[in-house]
Amino acid sequence: MRQQITKLGFLFSVTVAVVGLAAFVSGNNLLFLLLAALLSTMLISGFVSRLGLAGLELNLELPEHVAARRPVRGRLSVTNRKLINPSFSMHLSGSPESGLRHTLYIPVVPARTTLNEPVDLWFDRRGIHRDNTFYFESRFPFGFTQRRAQVRLEREVLVYPCIDPQPAFEAALAQIAGEIESRQRGRGHDFYRIRPYEHLESARHVDWRATAHTGELQVREFTREQDQAVTLFLDLDVPTAHWPWFETAVDCCAFLVWRLNDRGTRLQFVTQRFDRTLPDECTVYDILKYLALVEPVPGAGLPLADDRNLCIAISVREGDVADAGWIGARMPDPDGAPLRPD
Repeated sequence: MRQQITKLGFLFSVTVAVVGLAAFVSGNNLLFLLLAALLSTMLISGFVSRLGLAGLELNLELPEHVAARRPVRGRLSVTNRKLINPSFSMHLSGSPESGLRHTLYIPVVPARTTLNEPVDLWFDRRGIHRDNTFYFESRFPFGFTQRRAQVRLEREVLVYPCIDPQPAFEAALAQIAGEIESRQRGRGHDFYRIRPYEHLESARHVDWRATAHTGELQVREFTREQDQAVTLFLDLDVPTAHWPWFETAVDCCAFLVWRLNDRGTRLQFVTQRFDRTLPDECTVYDILKYLALVEPVPGAGLPLADDRNLCIAISVREGDVADAGWIGARMPDPDGAPLRPD
């Protein structure tokens, strides 16, 4: 716990010194009484200020999944463990990695009471955030000093890469969607079953004979051929000079994985150290967790593309990915110019 004297406290200290000097020089009993009152006020202020920040416990509940550069709603709990004394007029702030960007004002926390408040958090980067340090500050009761108590939550917060769209990311998604559409073989023609009609469904496949027999609309359902699978490859062999580009590439992969999974596309995500198929072998959060911790691996080899899938590569090695059978996804380089390694 630290304390810092304020301007008001400095002026009050100067006043105490002047009154004390005048009392000893003049021997006036009234000045001695005034000096005693001033000194007792200063002592009481320090004691009450320290007592107000004592016995406090802090807890911060976060959602299970947190993405970078996206507002996150958490729940803050402040518990006053003191038996009698409430805590008044406090400000709560956090370190940059804690996610708490704005200072919160807490007017009062009664004794043996827990205060629960929703808070908006913001994490600037992906990865593990270990610096979960928070600060209680108070000038109560008279504002002579600003006392500060540090609280550290012993836990780690895993933050996924940003999954919000950016113009270059949307262009890459449109390119992949176009490739899927061009390779899609369309709706199957083998009869599967007759089932009841569903609201807003096309009337092209209504079976009128079955409808007349049952008295309710019936439609013919056909088997659908297997959807086009997508293999997304993130190249970890990135020179040191292109590491800012690599962070953008990781965000792009997170965005594509999130959106393709949302569309129901079968997706295989591949790096030189990771190979999982969505949704057969993992969930989208398993891939995002890997992307939250992935780092460049200089010298890693380049795998060959699988001809059965639509293979998209995000890499700075333009000629190599084309030779290996990969299609380049449109990406921005660190200088902002579009890059298509094909």
